[in-house]
Amino acid sequence: MPQQTCMGGMMKCSFGMAPSALMVLPKNMVLTSYVPAANILDHIPMMNIMPFGACQSMANPMVAAATAAALGVLTPMPCIPVTPAPWAPGAPTVLLAGAPALNNTSKLNCIWGGIIEFTNAGQVTHEIP
Repeated sequence: MPQQTCMGGMMKCSFGMAPSALMVLPKNMVLTSYVPAANILDHIPMMNIMPFGACQSMANPMVAAATAAALGVLTPMPCIPVTPAPWAPGAPTVLLAGAPALNNTSKLNCIWGGIIEFTNAGQVTHEIP
């Protein structure tokens, strides 16, 4: 059964070069293992989703420009996540602040082509369907 995700859950991006931790504000008013629990609406860049080191996606204009300037040699640039859509699918049977709770099997799409997924839920004691 999937684990409920919370503040501090570790994530990776398919085009990122470093892991990042999920930041969750206490606005959902629910704690799991004594830290704020996340829902699918916790996808705001630079508030919930922090950078993943450097980005390697050629869809990212900064990477494309740097690579062109380096005569075609892939040149990673600083990651600035752009995640306009919520996490999917979440746990539709568990609602936090009116939105499905976030579990460790949910994924998030970055506009630059990266798929963001969890490597650690941030806690290990609470499971949700």
